[in-house]
Amino acid sequence: MNTQSPDVKAIFSYRKYWAARFGTAPFLPMSRAEMDELGWDSCDIILVTGDCYIDHPSFGMALVGRLLESQGFRVGIIAQPDWQSAEPFRALGRPNLFFGVTAGNMDSMINRYTADRKPRSDDAYTPHGEPNKRPDRAVTVYAQRCREAYPGVGVMIGSIEASLRRIAHYDYWSDKVRPSVLISSKADLLLYGNAERALVEIAHRAAAGEKLSEIRDVRGTAFIVPHCWRPDESWQEMDSTTVDVPGRVDPLLNPYEEIPEQAAKQAEANGGAATVQPIKFMNVHDRVAIRRAQRAKTVVRIPAYEAVAYDPVLYAHASRVLHLESNPGNARALVQMHGERDVWLNPPPIPLTTEEMDFVFGQPYARNPHPSYGKAHIPAWEMIKYSVNIMRGCFGGCTFCSITEHEGRIIQSRSEESILKEIEEIRDKTEGFTGHISDLGGPTANMYRLACKDKAIETKCRKLSCVYPDVCENLNTDHSSLIQLYRKARAIPGVKKINIQSGLRYDLAVKSPEYIKELVTHHVGGYLKIAPEHTEEGPLSKMMKPGMGAYDKFKALFEKFSKEAGKEQYLIPYFIAAHPGTSDEDMLNLALWLKKNDFRLDQVQTFTPTPMAMATTMWHTRRNPLKKLARSSEKVDVVRDGYRRKLHKAFLRYHHPDNWQILYDALIDMGRQDLIGYGRHQLIPPVPPKGGEDKGKRFNTARTAHHPTRRFQDAPPPGARRPQPRTGGKPAPAAKGGGKPAARGKPTGRR
Repeated sequence: MNTQSPDVKAIFSYRKYWAARFGTAPFLPMSRAEMDELGWDSCDIILVTGDCYIDHPSFGMALVGRLLESQGFRVGIIAQPDWQSAEPFRALGRPNLFFGVTAGNMDSMINRYTADRKPRSDDAYTPHGEPNKRPDRAVTVYAQRCREAYPGVGVMIGSIEASLRRIAHYDYWSDKVRPSVLISSKADLLLYGNAERALVEIAHRAAAGEKLSEIRDVRGTAFIVPHCWRPDESWQEMDSTTVDVPGRVDPLLNPYEEIPEQAAKQAEANGGAATVQPIKFMNVHDRVAIRRAQRAKTVVRIPAYEAVAYDPVLYAHASRVLHLESNPGNARALVQMHGERDVWLNPPPIPLTTEEMDFVFGQPYARNPHPSYGKAHIPAWEMIKYSVNIMRGCFGGCTFCSITEHEGRIIQSRSEESILKEIEEIRDKTEGFTGHISDLGGPTANMYRLACKDKAIETKCRKLSCVYPDVCENLNTDHSSLIQLYRKARAIPGVKKINIQSGLRYDLAVKSPEYIKELVTHHVGGYLKIAPEHTEEGPLSKMMKPGMGAYDKFKALFEKFSKEAGKEQYLIPYFIAAHPGTSDEDMLNLALWLKKNDFRLDQVQTFTPTPMAMATTMWHTRRNPLKKLARSSEKVDVVRDGYRRKLHKAFLRYHHPDNWQILYDALIDMGRQDLIGYGRHQLIPPVPPKGGEDKGKRFNTARTAHHPTRRFQDAPPPGARRPQPRTGGKPAPAAKGGGKPAARGKPTGRR
């Protein structure tokens, strides 16, 4: 069970605000009529969100709203307002304390556009999946409208969209570096990460009369201040280049020489200036205390917005420093100049304890969409309503993923009691429950209660990942708590099946074969999705993902335990096309691996540069921020033009006739004509040349209908057909024991 410093106030220990006398609302109100029914004349806090309102802890505004309600505040919600005017933002009146603004569970740009910058045709967080119910860069637009609706009212922004835009960042959709979202939104405060601790403290301080624009000492917050502002005179500033660039290295001292002799030698080397002083012994606790006090009063200045917008090397350097200063145990404040002002980032928030996690997830959620939506189909709700979130955070550090930047590397887990109670609530309260829990996980399936073996080491560590290039020797990889949780969850009356669908870290799972056996025997519904992402060392090193050796070990154990359980089960791997550091040859080798292992991928993912991710830094700068930076640093191959992105995606779907022409041309250019043909070792069949005598003729797809896969060692993805042996024109005989065809279905997400 994780604990925290005694000087950190628990979120459930505050004295409740006077409005607690109104009690708990069945749903947080979205209209004046609902406020009247509750006896409210006003709201203390109004939350504005780009999602529809579903009162369930998996949806950010419900979790934040119920948490604030637990503190005694009257909380209203304005969900998916029409942003064309300020009037919809006046629907609940003027808030007594402040507006809280979020784009929703997803970044609004990723929600609205594909990896190829094309508008999406639906929105999973909107009734009936209707698109265009939120604006581009929703946090900025909503915050500006709140200011327009009620000038003078405090505005706080948060959610993953604000969190990933807290400093100057590359914006994929406009293809330029944009300033911190604080500049464009004109908000008083930005809360980044999972901000429950900061939110509760700020709400109580605002209720006591402080303005948001005056609150400057809360961890996990960012704000705008005048250039060179300091909280007090004791603070010191250091340049970020001193964080990541080593200083002069003095020669090692000979332990057998006397101090005067060492001093004389160094004085001679330094032109007469002695640098060695007699040793002064100090208690280790005093030294640590002094060092911590100095760090707590130090702000690191990273290159200004104008500098990183112009200079790719400085952009990559700023990104690297931000990620190095992300451990709550040792991170320092950061500051970045924007014009004549500074954007100041306080250190990351202290993670929640298990008791606090239980408190957050134990609020009286209605576990249903707001009644105003009637029986509307809400895709995100249909996906999540029978699932349980057991933890948050991820120490994987994958460079293309935003989980670490938003939730942090320290795992925050709920207790068994809290999780089992939520399963019982799903059974008793959620309409349509048939005994199947769709998922028991979080950002990752198997990091529950995993942490550093030594808290002292954890607070000092500056590694970007605990599992790359290999699992850290200081990491506790014991899965016994998770195994025990699975067994207790299965034993709940009325629960027939519990599936595990969150992203599985197979490099961690192989450390616990007992866990794999438990998973395979009881919690895999025929298919298990995992994400090796690639097979080649070049792109894997830029992703900070393990090599295929870990995948092979996991696959062997998966198949062994499936066989022992008498089940026919298959792995479905996910791969990324066009990731920074990926060459055309890398994609060709991946395609050959897919063919060798009889995989026909139905859906594939093209890399999308998301703000603040390390891979996005590579995409924009062509530099590798995973290493120390210089003008002469390694250049990263970046797949930016449309043709190469399409080609890399085609390699993943080499079996589809629509991709044969582009692959044919690429293989000719690469000098790999040996891979064109009908042989088992060849990738695609011959295709007619462009123009000439074959112009206008269709490919003879009958001959290649089942090429290149004639059997499956692993299952095809959902929707793929199993090739049938030729039987002289007659249907192939059914296999012994029958069997169901692979179910069609669109995966709901990568993780």
